[in-house]
Amino acid sequence: MPIIEVEHLTKEYRLGTLTSLRDSLTNLGRRLTGRPPLERERFKALDDVSFSVEEGEVVGIIGHNGAGKSTLLKILAKVTTPTKGRVYVGGSVAPLIEVGAGINPELTGRENIYLNASILGIPKKIIRRKIDEIIEFSELEQFIDTPVKRYSSGMQVKLGFAIATSLDAEILIIDEVLAVGDLAFQRKCFDRMEELIKRRGKTVLVVSHNLRQIQRLSTRVILLDHGKIIQDGNPEPTCNMFYELSEKRIQTNRAGATTKIQSTEEVHLLNIQLTDGCGIPVDVINYGEDAFVKIQIQIKKPLFHPKIALGIHTTDFLYLATEGTSIRSILEPGVYTVLCKIRNFPFIPRLYSLRVSIDAGVYSSTVFYGENLKHFQVTHPKFNKDIEGFVRMNCEWWIDEVKTPEKVDYESSSQPEEME
Repeated sequence: MPIIEVEHLTKEYRLGTLTSLRDSLTNLGRRLTGRPPLERERFKALDDVSFSVEEGEVVGIIGHNGAGKSTLLKILAKVTTPTKGRVYVGGSVAPLIEVGAGINPELTGRENIYLNASILGIPKKIIRRKIDEIIEFSELEQFIDTPVKRYSSGMQVKLGFAIATSLDAEILIIDEVLAVGDLAFQRKCFDRMEELIKRRGKTVLVVSHNLRQIQRLSTRVILLDHGKIIQDGNPEPTCNMFYELSEKRIQTNRAGATTKIQSTEEVHLLNIQLTDGCGIPVDVINYGEDAFVKIQIQIKKPLFHPKIALGIHTTDFLYLATEGTSIRSILEPGVYTVLCKIRNFPFIPRLYSLRVSIDAGVYSSTVFYGENLKHFQVTHPKFNKDIEGFVRMNCEWWIDEVKTPEKVDYESSSQPEEME
């Protein structure tokens, strides 16, 4: 029997408020005349969602912002109730659904450990045996007897994760909290997650925008879109489908794509284009062919020994490569065009974006930095879409049989076997 069952789950919210005097009088008049009052618009965070989870499964839940991921986990953790549908959870749940969830800010870290253990029905004698382990994992030994309201958000996450993963709950629910905190603690958290999954066989539901981590941890992935499940299956094809949907949205909204620009006002970016060999702007290039990037800048003040760098990143801001050039002179104020040729474009078909940085001066101070400046699609008619990674390795393979003296003597009287 599944440890979690969700049947036709729907969660609705009412948008906006009716607080004006005119709205109140209008609704009063409608009630007095026997008509129903005006209702606010309803929004379906979840729309007829059904699935089940077997004991020991690790289910990743992905989707765009507002797809219903956090709402689903909050219902499973009994933080909120559904509008319609049935939810069955057949075990104790340790939720870590947001910073500070399940933590009482007025209590100390130590008191919160005992509080969460009692909620899960764990006897005090057991938690006494585990408390040193929990405190050590949280790295909060110095602050464990300080009220949590004085903790930073990162410290609260450390405490919450240490509690949730150390107590003996059958189901662990984690919602996008592992991105908070220092990199060393994030690595520690993922090691703990892998231990819970591989050695202890815990049932885990995890929401994250980091699809690489989802693919690594999960045995199955559910993709939500506007409150509906559009795919439920193996991690790799489901994550690939989400990549494709995200890329389509980016291409649709390309004109309004958010860029990040930091500038000292010494340099202004006037234009950036991807062009073909004839200088004609394009949005699509072929894998393995030459590509050209044309950058037009306006320099307001003289730049001493400027360094211009061009970078490529994915739509989820994974920086793939950066190459630059140094100019051993002074660029006087004016408008300049910088042209960069990328030979045999090496990244596999996918959607990418360009970033540019310009440093200048004796200490190479950054005078301009911009990312997400230009989206472009890489295509190839015969490329395998299931290939992993970002760069295709150009490999040749051989296999030779190594014969030991014993093996040669043994085979000298036998016929050679053909390799299938």
